[in-house]
Amino acid sequence: MQGRHFSELDTPAYCVDLDIMAANMAAMSTFIKSHKKQWRPHVKCHKVPDIAHLQLQHGAIGVTSAKASEAEVFIRAGIESVLIANMIVGEAKLERVTSLCRIGKPIVAVDHFVQAEALADVCRRRSVTCDVIIELNVGLDRVGVRPGSDALDLARGIDGLEGIQLRGVMGYEGHMCAVADQEEKRRGIEASMGRLERIRDDMLRSGICCDIVSAGGTATYQFTSEHPAVTELQCGGGIFADPFYTGPCQVQGLESALRLTATVVSRPCLERAVLDVGRKSLHPDIHPPVIHSTISGRPLPDILSMKYSAEHLTVQLGPDSQFLTIGDKVQIIPGYSDHTTTLHPTLYGLRNGYVETVWPIAARGCLQ
Repeated sequence: MQGRHFSELDTPAYCVDLDIMAANMAAMSTFIKSHKKQWRPHVKCHKVPDIAHLQLQHGAIGVTSAKASEAEVFIRAGIESVLIANMIVGEAKLERVTSLCRIGKPIVAVDHFVQAEALADVCRRRSVTCDVIIELNVGLDRVGVRPGSDALDLARGIDGLEGIQLRGVMGYEGHMCAVADQEEKRRGIEASMGRLERIRDDMLRSGICCDIVSAGGTATYQFTSEHPAVTELQCGGGIFADPFYTGPCQVQGLESALRLTATVVSRPCLERAVLDVGRKSLHPDIHPPVIHSTISGRPLPDILSMKYSAEHLTVQLGPDSQFLTIGDKVQIIPGYSDHTTTLHPTLYGLRNGYVETVWPIAARGCLQ
């Protein structure tokens, strides 16, 4: 496939503009460094070890994953430090994590003593030590120990366990992602980070290690980076700059890098076209995709509505888009890459419209 123009790819074809992605990486890295933070980007948007290595070249200290199996893919690909920002429960997963301690440096999030105790037990049996980090509920009301005495009690309990090493705390301010009023968003994020700061201070006063204070997704990092207690940011999706981030989340200074190429396979009537992408290749939740243009760059300015089925996307065409014919190819910007990447086996890296690299999406399907 290398050397071919993207218009020659069979569809659906999941593509990224390498120059735009690199510019986004550089912009994020520069911004984060200017706020004296470290960058530990989440890999859920791309799931490609080679892209993680590019992020390291742009200054990342490691990556963040959601699953033990994802961490396994990246550590085995030479990404030594991986934060698993999720609760690891069950013997099979714990064995998987402890095996990674022999070849890398995983950090596991916990929010309850039961999780920490089980991990410590397996680590002792396997003669390894695993780093852990306490996740606080900073307002999202998903996982996370309650701030205050509950969090400090958990830190004290973990600090006494052999087999694991407490490194710090994390929190995800995801409830603030799409707050429209930017001053309200700033205040809400500051309050969330204040909860992390207080438990950090409590831990340090108690003689407990808290070297890491981790937070900040793509939708929030431009505010989260301002808080002095935060040491590292997990923002990863900004390298693709999905419409979800640049639209309702109002992230600045980044450009959408992804394109899903699709083919018009039916024209039942003048006002309707059917494309060969559906829910199996384009996830509509979180934010709808943007039908950007034809592959020649001709705009499609008046797509009136979209209807999804498993294999088809039916679009209602306004007068300025009714020129489409069967066989035409169009470019779609996925609304939210986290939910779309996992549907595809391959990501095509384009430069000036030509395929420069073909990446297997190696962590696709890593659900355990």
